[in-house]
Amino acid sequence: MVTWSAERTVLAACTVAFFATMVARLVISPVVPLIADDFGVSNTAVGFSLTAMWFAYASSQFPSGLLGDRVGERRVILVAVGGTALASGLLALAPIFPAFVLFTFALGGVAGLHYSVATTLLSRTYTDIGTAIGIHSAGAPIAGLVAPVAAAYVGTRFGWRPAVALGAAAAIPSVLLFAWAVAPTEPARPFSGYFVIQGAGQPAMGWLSDRVGRALATGSAALVGVAGYTLYVAGPGLASVAAATLLVGVAMSWGAAMLPAFLDNMTDEEEGMGFGLVRTGYMVLGASGSVGVGLLADVFSWRVSFLTLAGLQVLVACALLGTVVRSWR
Repeated sequence: MVTWSAERTVLAACTVAFFATMVARLVISPVVPLIADDFGVSNTAVGFSLTAMWFAYASSQFPSGLLGDRVGERRVILVAVGGTALASGLLALAPIFPAFVLFTFALGGVAGLHYSVATTLLSRTYTDIGTAIGIHSAGAPIAGLVAPVAAAYVGTRFGWRPAVALGAAAAIPSVLLFAWAVAPTEPARPFSGYFVIQGAGQPAMGWLSDRVGRALATGSAALVGVAGYTLYVAGPGLASVAAATLLVGVAMSWGAAMLPAFLDNMTDEEEGMGFGLVRTGYMVLGASGSVGVGLLADVFSWRVSFLTLAGLQVLVACALLGTVVRSWR
């Protein structure tokens, strides 16, 4: 018989916390048209606030690692989830659109404190961390399945403010659970360079896609990813790890090149709801892959996991660059 353990408690609390921070971000997209109508602004303006939220989310990854290094992971995660609850509540009460933009930006910043620190905490708690990280990442696809549907229903029945407040409703119990279930942790030095590179690379990738086209830029990012994941396996020493991290961080900036391609093919009326649907769809699929990668690492090795990711990147690059070649004919 499998008995419950302290390690499983930490994993469950981290997963619920990740679920809560993801819910708070995903409940906004389904009610974008309602928000735009209420404030008398365009869907594009509301989309700008969501872009600011995701930028803040990416940018806060590295500071979260530094904070975890200084004060311990438990405190940072409590700030992340507690801040998510507060920012979601303020967002639902925003009296004017500039305040809405500010609170959306703040939501991304505090929610972004969670993931890298929680991953570090799990690495200190588990020996076989692949499955643990995969289960933790499953909080995102679960939120992706639940949050948009709930937000659309509540928004239709009661308005966008109660729909956005669902983020706070999910985060408050998570704060209480984490505070009760997870003991204080000593500070430890994490590894967070990837998130810094990804955050810095996104503006450059967006600029490149405007110059050479969406498919060519995204396909090139995939090729960079192939080099990065392969270097993790083949390259010895700290220098090769640093170089691989740089390459993978650049490769994972692909969203700034690919996501505008969807907007290029949407009307103004479709942008709000349609873009939210696109983000939910690819985040659910992408986050679900974490379980598979973790399982490969536990059953085989991290080398197999990285080479599998490199192989998938090869397929993506071939598909996208193939469309570019066909367009030249």
